[in-house]
Amino acid sequence: MPVSPTASPSRERDPAPAQPLTPDSEKKRMLIIVNPYATTVSDRLKNLVVYALQARYEVEAIDTEASEHAIEIGRDAGHGEYDVVVAFGGDGTLNEVANGLAGTGVPVSVLPGGSTNVVARTLGIPNDVVDATEHLIGIADDFRPRKIDLGRINGRHFVFACGMGLDASVVKRVDAHPRTKARAGQWYFTWAAISGFYREYLRSPVRMSVELEGNRFEGVTAIIQNSDPFTYFGDRPVRVCDGAALDNGTLSLAVLRRSAQRDMPTIAGRVLASGKGMRPASHRQIDHAEGVTEALVQSLSDDSEGARRRFPVQVDGDYIGDFSEVEVGVAPRALTVVS
Repeated sequence: MPVSPTASPSRERDPAPAQPLTPDSEKKRMLIIVNPYATTVSDRLKNLVVYALQARYEVEAIDTEASEHAIEIGRDAGHGEYDVVVAFGGDGTLNEVANGLAGTGVPVSVLPGGSTNVVARTLGIPNDVVDATEHLIGIADDFRPRKIDLGRINGRHFVFACGMGLDASVVKRVDAHPRTKARAGQWYFTWAAISGFYREYLRSPVRMSVELEGNRFEGVTAIIQNSDPFTYFGDRPVRVCDGAALDNGTLSLAVLRRSAQRDMPTIAGRVLASGKGMRPASHRQIDHAEGVTEALVQSLSDDSEGARRRFPVQVDGDYIGDFSEVEVGVAPRALTVVS
């Protein structure tokens, strides 16, 4: 169940010119945090976007220079100097911005520059960066900020989902080859998922336990969602958990009990199906829970020296490391968004 990107990059056409403000209108202050390495971001496109937005906003743009740099920039921007902070990149860029601004009340928005852009689409922001720019211009005089929940895993916030096991191993593998990821898109994710399943998960997967209020599950992969859908395969929404929403104060989770070849066709079919009668949560090899506020995930597998084996973890489509234990929670209404 990998996080897979859409196949269509944003078009690099010029945004439509905005209508000028009246002389006595006051522009909102906007900070754009740009990931210059995101799939569809280029200097030319960034300059065009900034130029267009300057008709309605006082714009400052800062490029990120390393992993987690956007967290630092977001924290610095959380003191009230800006009316809105925009993450220009993929879901990973937004994740870092959200971690920097969680709890500050400073509104966050998105310019989609990644390959999947799950949160932008979930919030109703156009998936094309030019259309999204025009959308931001259009709402400049009609801001309607709202609060959404954030998930939390070992202190790291996530906006739409996190995963442990097979899903995260796919993200880990794909993130190690960003050029191939940008070039091959969803098909590289598909290849990584299939090859990783046969190379690792049919042989000796790390087994894990998931303990939550009143329940305990065991399996080889856990998916935890803060919103729906979990991701997209091209334009098709991929749904795993039931009952996930950005503003209900809880999480939903699904645990794959085993890694068996005979289960994969029926699970994959349910994941990609849109009908409610074919929900992954109702598959006989998946345990599911809604309304979750806390969970503890622990490795049950030992290595040759008796130490607990680690499992990979991804948040919002970015690999963050291998762990033998993680604590999962939710931070209700922690992030303010404008969409």
